Amino acid sequence: MVELDLRFAEGAVSESEWRQLQPFVSDIHRRLHAGDVPGADFLGWLHLPSETLRDGIEPLLTAATAIQEQADALVVVGIGGSYLGARAALEWCLPEYFNQLPRAVRGGPEVYFAGNHLSAPALADLLRVLAGKRVCINVISKSGTTTEPAVAFRVLRAWLEEQVGPEEARRRIYVTTDRVRGALRRFAEAEGLKTFVIPDDVGGRYSVLTPVGLLPLAAAGVPVAELLEGARAAEEALATDRLDDNPAYRYAAVRNALHRKGKALEVLAFYEPALRSFAEWWKQLFGESEGKDHKGLFPASVAYTTDLHSLGQFIQEGARNLFETVITLDHPGESVSLPAVAGVEDGLAYLAGRDLSWINDQARIATQLAHADGGVPNLRIRVADRSARSLGELFYFFELACAVSGLLLGVNPFDQPGVEAYKTNMFALLGKPGYESAQAALRARLEEGVR
Repeated sequence: MVELDLRFAEGAVSESEWRQLQPFVSDIHRRLHAGDVPGADFLGWLHLPSETLRDGIEPLLTAATAIQEQADALVVVGIGGSYLGARAALEWCLPEYFNQLPRAVRGGPEVYFAGNHLSAPALADLLRVLAGKRVCINVISKSGTTTEPAVAFRVLRAWLEEQVGPEEARRRIYVTTDRVRGALRRFAEAEGLKTFVIPDDVGGRYSVLTPVGLLPLAAAGVPVAELLEGARAAEEALATDRLDDNPAYRYAAVRNALHRKGKALEVLAFYEPALRSFAEWWKQLFGESEGKDHKGLFPASVAYTTDLHSLGQFIQEGARNLFETVITLDHPGESVSLPAVAGVEDGLAYLAGRDLSWINDQARIATQLAHADGGVPNLRIRVADRSARSLGELFYFFELACAVSGLLLGVNPFDQPGVEAYKTNMFALLGKPGYESAQAALRARLEEGVR
């Protein structure tokens, strides 16, 4: 199970400070499980692991097998929570260069992601990579009208139809969308496409354990039942309100105490490249959940030891308004030992025969000591390994911690009203019907100088 180590933060936040939050945490726990909190319509994630395993995932596994048989490459089209969780899990569970491995080694199609930007060159590059391959598309959107995935899906669908014809293209498109509403639902039904449902009571950033994440993961060969089992184990282990027994609540309480003491920025640090996209998922989870009403910690991430040679100076001696949360793996994976080489003056002779994972962990300990000494509190989250089960535990750990953390701040952690601000301006500047007056006002501002 996920563990929380506070040894490198004891100089910045005392045990008594986070323990004082116990009555508030207990009240939030009770209201959360009673559905008596802001955003209660989006609490479906709370018991999602156990309910999904109870109901079964056979239709999803059948579709995943079909994709494996149909495709050399699967393109996942989505943005935000519609792709970050799947990408995080793929990179966590599968080899670093998965797409470059032979098909016999991969056991599934290459996996690519689209619809998370509006870059023409990037989409053109993807089409070049897909040329000559058998391709399936999994488009993920509740509405079907979010600009980035809608643009990518239109381009990719037209390309696929050119390659294989409209009828075969329909057999290769899988849709994950709202149960009954939205443009994508209507399109899928009109075209007779295979569909999966995004539950009404699960928001995008909490949706990785729904078909949003499970379908592409299963198609790539990730054991999704193990992912769900890990999340269910966390669901059961974290069902207590006691800070002593619930590391997710303890993490939420400690970061709240640090925030009250002036920490405005939380940096998620990791020492394995396989966690890079997990950090992106984490940033959306906390940034979109807490960043409202002029509140919240700003979530950032660093990849160590790489970023010690770029951002390390700032973290060591820059503004003291931040703290780090470090994710470590007890068993990161395969071993590589440093060979002994005679006659080479690289200063590494004393490390000959040592495993790189051990060297990497000593760098981690050294960095935590240095940063704590430099006034940067360090929280450490320990995970067993890179298995799907461990990742399921960690997904649920952070989802629960984020919900409680947002409620401790006094915000609704399940909405995202600010996301619409840029969209309104973008629709106006693009000339979308109905935005004519807004377009005129924005053009005038731009001509006169932005104020």
